[in-house]
Amino acid sequence: MSECLKVAVGQYSDKGRKPANQDFHGAYIPSEPQLSSKGIALAIADGISSSEVSLEAAQVAVRAFLEDYYCTSDAWSVKTSGQHVLGATNSWLHAQTLQRHDRERGYVCTFSGMIVKSATAHLFHVGDARICKLVNGSLETLTEEHRLRLSAEENYLARALGMDRRIDIDYRSIPLGGGEIFLLMTDGVHEFIDAAFVAAAMAEAPDLDAAARRIGEEAWQRGSGDNLTVQILRIESLPPPESNELYRQISELPYPPPLDARMEFDGYQIVRPLKTSARSHIYLAVDRESGERVVIKTPSVDQRDSPAYLERFLLEEWIARRINSPHVLKPCSQTRKRNYIYVVTEYIDGQTLAQWMIDNPRPDLASVRKLLEQIARGLQAFHRLEMVYQDLKPDNIMIDASGTVKIIDFGATRVAGIEEIATPIEQINLLGAAQYAAPEYFLGELGSPRSDLFSLAVIAYQMLSGRLPYAGEVPRTRTRAAQKKLVYRSVLSDDREIPSWIDDAIRRAVHPDPLARYEELSEFIYDLHHPNPAFTHRARTALVERNPLLFWKGSSLLLLLLLLWSLATHH
Repeated sequence: MSECLKVAVGQYSDKGRKPANQDFHGAYIPSEPQLSSKGIALAIADGISSSEVSLEAAQVAVRAFLEDYYCTSDAWSVKTSGQHVLGATNSWLHAQTLQRHDRERGYVCTFSGMIVKSATAHLFHVGDARICKLVNGSLETLTEEHRLRLSAEENYLARALGMDRRIDIDYRSIPLGGGEIFLLMTDGVHEFIDAAFVAAAMAEAPDLDAAARRIGEEAWQRGSGDNLTVQILRIESLPPPESNELYRQISELPYPPPLDARMEFDGYQIVRPLKTSARSHIYLAVDRESGERVVIKTPSVDQRDSPAYLERFLLEEWIARRINSPHVLKPCSQTRKRNYIYVVTEYIDGQTLAQWMIDNPRPDLASVRKLLEQIARGLQAFHRLEMVYQDLKPDNIMIDASGTVKIIDFGATRVAGIEEIATPIEQINLLGAAQYAAPEYFLGELGSPRSDLFSLAVIAYQMLSGRLPYAGEVPRTRTRAAQKKLVYRSVLSDDREIPSWIDDAIRRAVHPDPLARYEELSEFIYDLHHPNPAFTHRARTALVERNPLLFWKGSSLLLLLLLLWSLATHH
């Protein structure tokens, strides 16, 4: 039996010399599939001594982290999931603190959390607790204390949950090895114990709970006057490369046989082939049980010896089931036992955007905007889940009979959460038509939402002009120097009435430098509807810089004409 992620956890908490224990801690070890997709979580929190509600704050912080983290999307990275949860927790705690009108007695606590996913530890930290790693008898501190020290006697907590409206959470990731030991400790413990005692306690105690108790009690013996909380995590085993098959949900099933029209297949009636390529075969079929028309996608037999291809094929269905948007292709629910490897999706009765552009070579601006808005909403559904679509092109956009746009084919989509697995599904930076791909892909860089924006803007340009913005030169630019030489060709022409500010918006969206593009898709869509004053100002500034004499002559002439008009109207 292949190994999987296994850990051992020991915990101890006591009020020590304080009248009450304001610390709180917890750990959660899920079963599959969450063990692989989300990992194992530990958390420790320490309420501030000046507040009678700080224990409640610590409890809320730990419980929210251990519960809400597992409710976040599997597609999100651990960092994004953890920061979303802690950000929401901080907002709630701070709101309760504001109601008390006293930050020193509010819902404030320190927090240190740890997620172990696959072969990586993800640390989240704010305050003065500590996460350490026991290495060869020494304690390596992995977190920074957020405490302002004015003198040996006077110091203040500089950062904590609930203290301010916005919170800066320290985050770092650490690759793991088997047998490694981590400790999470509040300041009442870590300020009074040393590495030698921790190593001895770990060696002599019968289990990790007993070791945690010995460490906490030793801190009390050495004079700690604070609450005492210790968590110990030991990595028992890590998943080997060949066992990371969470997303091979049906990979043990056989490849389907060749499918032909009128053939019965796994409860479906094949109607006709729709598309055949080197990577897959796509058929129109009818579900014999429901009578619904569906699309069946089967893997190419030519790829049967490629595990990476199979994982990527199955990932398409995994992605589709996590996106809920009217502008993204939907998978069909699987109500029967599946006997072969294939994917079933809704059937879209319509045409591709590529065909629509052939049928509409000179579309009006309103139609172009309507289509782009829907495509953008579909892309935003990917981006909200930390997915980059990466292969936007007219052939991957369907328009149904009602005019609704849907993005199809997720074969190139990159998922942040899956990248964190020790041996992730092969991530593909670029598939499909290179003329729609963002320049950064040709530098070997990973795509981002701004890469999808570039592709959307190229489609906008093509619909309005029938051309490509850089005349198809982008795929040939393999260096930044070459990309800086790319010359944008205006979308404007004498035979089309297109406002210049539309050209300005597209120019920005297809800039070779991702950082020079719009930050959000919504900004681009908005600027396609409304003149952006920044473009007008930039055009005026460019004229001043390019030909200041002409600019001032023109300005002077305009002022003179205004003056003459004013005099004429008053006489």
